[in-house]
Amino acid sequence: MASKVIIIRGPLGVGKSTISMQLATLLPGLYIPLDDVVNRLGLDTVPPDAECIPVENFLAALDDVLPQIERSMAQGTSVIVDACFYHKEMIEFLEQHFPGKTAVFTLDAPIDVCITRDRERDKSHGEDSARAVHYLVSRFSAGTRIDATQPKEATIAKIIALLSEHA
Repeated sequence: MASKVIIIRGPLGVGKSTISMQLATLLPGLYIPLDDVVNRLGLDTVPPDAECIPVENFLAALDDVLPQIERSMAQGTSVIVDACFYHKEMIEFLEQHFPGKTAVFTLDAPIDVCITRDRERDKSHGEDSARAVHYLVSRFSAGTRIDATQPKEATIAKIIALLSEHA
């Protein structure tokens, strides 16, 4: 399979990080948890008059990791970028930088599943955050939707099969 930028998006608590880390091991590929980059750069703030972190903050984080993604792609290594991707411009940014070399997967689960999974984490974000992010992610559809209520092994197998089909 040729190297790709694999975007794993979905609501809080859907399993993006778990799936992305395992994909990075199996492919193998470089795993970039975009929320960690946003936090490291101090861009994880929501302005008082906004409903979420502004798109500009996420684009700055993507710009920060762009050289790392480019190096990996040049070496033939796929890159798995995990985030909620609730701004369409984030996906467009990566698609413009890597035309024809992106694959977008939206992990989907009902809000109650996401809330339950978030509660089970060491560091829960809380029900209000889970509901807000679920709403934001659901505002638009992108890529291939994957039912994330199935076992994680089935989710990973489905993504790998789809990547192989479109190699």
